[in-house]
Amino acid sequence: MGGVLLATLAADFARAQGASGGIYTCVDRNGRRLTADRPIPECLDREQRELSPSGTVRRQIGPSLTEQERTAQEAQRRKEAEARNRELEERRRERVLTTRYPDKATHDVERAAAIQMVDDVTATAEKRIAELKQQHKAFDVEMEFYKRDPSKAPMVLRRKMAENEDSIAEQQRFIAGQDQEKRRVHQRFDAELAQLRKLWESQRMPASAVAPASEAASSGSR
Repeated sequence: MGGVLLATLAADFARAQGASGGIYTCVDRNGRRLTADRPIPECLDREQRELSPSGTVRRQIGPSLTEQERTAQEAQRRKEAEARNRELEERRRERVLTTRYPDKATHDVERAAAIQMVDDVTATAEKRIAELKQQHKAFDVEMEFYKRDPSKAPMVLRRKMAENEDSIAEQQRFIAGQDQEKRRVHQRFDAELAQLRKLWESQRMPASAVAPASEAASSGSR
């Protein structure tokens, strides 16, 4: 059965290649170098070379793969293409990064601006807390009339005090969230800066490498 399949594949392969008058050569799985005037059945699983009568290589013929092998090969090609695309995207992102931040001073300015935005939002929340606390003092004055029995205070007043306290707590939670946001901003800029230091260094390397060579050449001429 295997011999029939091999012969069929060889015949199909030969018809596909056509009679071109070339010389086919390959090294089979046993290490033997084979030569023929048509595609060699013993090398269907490996590369063959077609030579002209003068001995120059006309072309290289890839191995005939099974369906499973072709599927695996295609999967590998896709994997390699994806890896290349990721690398290209990373190189593009690095170029964008170094264009945006050509030096540390530029990066520091943007970090400061990002932190200032967080501080401004926090300041607004702190101002709101101050207003709410001022309102709470007014409610406390009203509650003085009911300090012996707070349960007799009007429901409207008690509701307003509860809402006021909830609002203060909400603003305090918001400020705590902004503190976390500030840490995230610093972490992001720290990570960027670490990467940028490497990129800036790689950009400077060609110039620094040329200088010693030039100095050596000039000292040699003296």
